[in-house]
Amino acid sequence: MVSKTALVTGITGQDGAYLAQLLLDKGYRVTGLLPRRSTSDVNLARLEWLGVAGDIELIDGDLQDLSSLIRIMQTRQPDEVYNLGAQSFVKTSWDQPLLTGQVTGMGAANMLEAIRLIKPDARFYQASTSEMYGLIQEPKQSEATPFYPRSPYAAAKLYAHWMTINYRESFDLYACSGILFNHESPLRGLEFVTRKVTDGVARIKLGLEQELRLGNIDAKRDWGHARDYVKAMWLMLQQEQADDFVIATGRTTTVRDMCRIAFNAAGLDMDSHLVIDPAFFRPAEVDVLLGNPAKAKEKLGWEPEVTLEAMIEEMLQADLKRLQP
Repeated sequence: MVSKTALVTGITGQDGAYLAQLLLDKGYRVTGLLPRRSTSDVNLARLEWLGVAGDIELIDGDLQDLSSLIRIMQTRQPDEVYNLGAQSFVKTSWDQPLLTGQVTGMGAANMLEAIRLIKPDARFYQASTSEMYGLIQEPKQSEATPFYPRSPYAAAKLYAHWMTINYRESFDLYACSGILFNHESPLRGLEFVTRKVTDGVARIKLGLEQELRLGNIDAKRDWGHARDYVKAMWLMLQQEQADDFVIATGRTTTVRDMCRIAFNAAGLDMDSHLVIDPAFFRPAEVDVLLGNPAKAKEKLGWEPEVTLEAMIEEMLQADLKRLQP
């Protein structure tokens, strides 16, 4: 049996690394899109942490450059394309709204166009996000809940989401979106709140810092583990019909309670170290996100396996190990 070829954008990120590991375990040939900037150095830390860096092919290309995507489609002829590449930090999207729109929004459209022109039988996965719900229109968000984006990042993702639907319906492409709620892991970037918390708690535990400074700790999020969520991505591309799915745990937790889990796991008193800093508040806050994964459970047979408590413990232990001399 000839193995399938998967093209993954954003392969050096958290989701890309876990997805690459999953696909390699399933016998895929995995190619990662690698945008080059002012240096040839590549951040392979996440892929190396999972032990898969030497098993993937990295190829130069950029979501902002349609010509590079067309050439990759011609030369690699991928069976599946997972578009995880984006400017994915909400705070940065306020500082760089146009770049975020180009990479996160137009980048997805460029990939869809390259597939349509060169490899229309390829199956396409778009990484949509719960941030698209923004100012929530329903207490629990499903595939049918109206969107109300509250940041340039969310607006760019919404454009990519609707372009995916339009290419599916207009050109009969197998194109689907996973509306993923927050998902974390030891590979999460330090700019994201869960990793900022576990790294900060680890530093306090080791005596390297005395306080952890955060913004709005009353915001509520639906947090799962990235390892579980990339399984859902793969499952979406194995169905008979392309469709869109909410991927979530169905449980919402405040940032405050997530912090308490991390401090308790380290044997520390949260109130002695946590400082609220207005500098970290967003211009427009998303107060509550809570996903309804019923459709994914029914049609994909997918359910999250890792609890929030187990995930925070895993992240804390990984950060303690990283920081210890």
